[in-house]
Amino acid sequence: MSTATDRSTVPALIRNVVKNIHPDTHTFMTHKVNNVWVEISYKQALEKIDAISAWFLEIGIKKDDHLALIIENGPDYVYYDQALQQLGAVNTSIYPTLSETEIEYILNDSAAKTILVGNPFLLRKVVKIANNCPALIRIIPAFEDFEKLTDKLSLNAGVVGFKQVIEEGLSMVSKYTSAINSAREAILPSDISCLIYTSGTTGTPKGVMLTHHNLTENARVCLIQIPIIDKDDVFLSFLPLSHVFERTATYHVCLFTGCKIAFAQSLDLLAKNMGEVCPTVMNCVPRLLERIHDKAMKNGTDAGGVKSKIFSWSLKIGKQYREVKEQGKKPGLVLNNQHKIAEKLVFSKIKEKTGGRLKIMLSGGGALPKNIGEFFGDLGIKVLEGFGLTETSPVMSVTETDRIIYGTVGRIIPGIEVAIQNYDTLKIYTIQTHESFKQDFESEEGEIIVRGHCVMKGYWNKPEETASVIDKDGWFHTGDIGRFYRGNLQITDRLKNMLVNAYGKNIYPTPVENTYLKSPKIEQIFLVGDKREYITAIVVPSRETLQETFNLSNEYFEKPDLFIEDKEIVDWINQDIKRQSNELAKFERIKNFKVKRNPFSMEEGEITPTLKAKRKVIEKKYADQIDEMYLQEAEAD
Repeated sequence: MSTATDRSTVPALIRNVVKNIHPDTHTFMTHKVNNVWVEISYKQALEKIDAISAWFLEIGIKKDDHLALIIENGPDYVYYDQALQQLGAVNTSIYPTLSETEIEYILNDSAAKTILVGNPFLLRKVVKIANNCPALIRIIPAFEDFEKLTDKLSLNAGVVGFKQVIEEGLSMVSKYTSAINSAREAILPSDISCLIYTSGTTGTPKGVMLTHHNLTENARVCLIQIPIIDKDDVFLSFLPLSHVFERTATYHVCLFTGCKIAFAQSLDLLAKNMGEVCPTVMNCVPRLLERIHDKAMKNGTDAGGVKSKIFSWSLKIGKQYREVKEQGKKPGLVLNNQHKIAEKLVFSKIKEKTGGRLKIMLSGGGALPKNIGEFFGDLGIKVLEGFGLTETSPVMSVTETDRIIYGTVGRIIPGIEVAIQNYDTLKIYTIQTHESFKQDFESEEGEIIVRGHCVMKGYWNKPEETASVIDKDGWFHTGDIGRFYRGNLQITDRLKNMLVNAYGKNIYPTPVENTYLKSPKIEQIFLVGDKREYITAIVVPSRETLQETFNLSNEYFEKPDLFIEDKEIVDWINQDIKRQSNELAKFERIKNFKVKRNPFSMEEGEITPTLKAKRKVIEKKYADQIDEMYLQEAEAD
């Protein structure tokens, strides 16, 4: 099946790189070991990949077996994944933040035979539930001294270190080379490559079956949409590879093009790593961009005086320059010279903190507030937004580099159809494709539905749930509300998130929440108001800003009271609530709110791994505080 240019399956991608793009001595990945960046060539990676495949065959792993991973990003993830992929086995990645109960459910639902475990904390979780998972035959810790945690335990599954797996596998490669090659050649594009469990905002996790074709075709057409990515680019990877966005938009795109992948040490060290790696492309989530924006604004305005005036002037010039360029015009001599000054005095200094070489940043996993996209555009950093779900591999649309419409998620990718459907009558308002694109096209609002190469094979072992989201005509119903605006797809909100107040007014929380999130005082906000007379909210303040403003110690955030009642702090936040409310319709404005001491978290089960609020969980957990907000207003009236 394979040819020199075959890119139809995940394991074919890396082989294509060393045949057609780079010599096998070229750097494939880099990561930090003992505080030093270590480069790994394609040859070194392939040797380990084949060794692990040989070891898998030795213990009886075969095509279609499910093999799990619960590990942070790094070369070990890639070695293990590529090794199982070329045997036709199925990658079952588990978010490191999941609870023991959720890990047990996924291991049993998928019947995973092995699991690669990234650190001692995760191994403690796994060994607690391992004997409840009858299909599990091997636990593979990817770190030293794991024996301290397993030696005294009576485990049904064998425990063997990843280092030992590779060492033993290297001695077996010659024995299994023919079998590995045959297995790789036998993989069909329609075969399942991975199971990714969506936690969702409600309900039991579902294993999304994505095929080799789903994943490789998604990477291929995204590169058609973003042609400026080439073999010399350097990606900095920090979003979890257990999520399909990072896996497709970094890992598979890099395998497709021959780009180098640098693995960040952690989110806390991301800024430092950016300065060291100097990436040219990076995938991110809106919250990271919001934090960069907030910090830049704070640094630029806090000093006051001349420095603050120069910063504000530079942003004004950047905005004018961007808008002229976006209109397809050439900036005049005066504006051009002003922009050069702004670049030297302000923009270049902000860009230096990202490494100074960023061509583009790709934002996904949630809606990017329009003002944040415009801010980066004013600096001269292109932020491209994409849209999709785990069930769509994930990309359905992505911004074109030469046509950024802020507040939209770009043009439909080649090879699929996206329609807008009335969610009550099921009437389809419009069907759009990459080829039908028109710059001035606009449509009515409705549910976004899609069909084509990006749509999943279905949910593992859940035919009824699959049938509930993929209709008889092959349309996958995303549950997202949107429309087409200036030819691009624009997301309004999640269908399940929509609030309908007591007067029948539809309120989409996301744009309202994004309006309030413009305040540097607010870190998170959760709107309440379904079947209620007015909107209330749970507000999480920016800890850094709160501490600086009120000189608070870390102990303040460790108090047992979940909510902050200090009038001074509540009034301080209310100043911005009132200010931002002016941008909203009266029925969308917050009438009362509670200040939560600490952020909503995955550990508490309040948000998904992609940072989406679990509405039912939050409303149930804080029902008393929510009811109190409405009682307070009723008493005031």
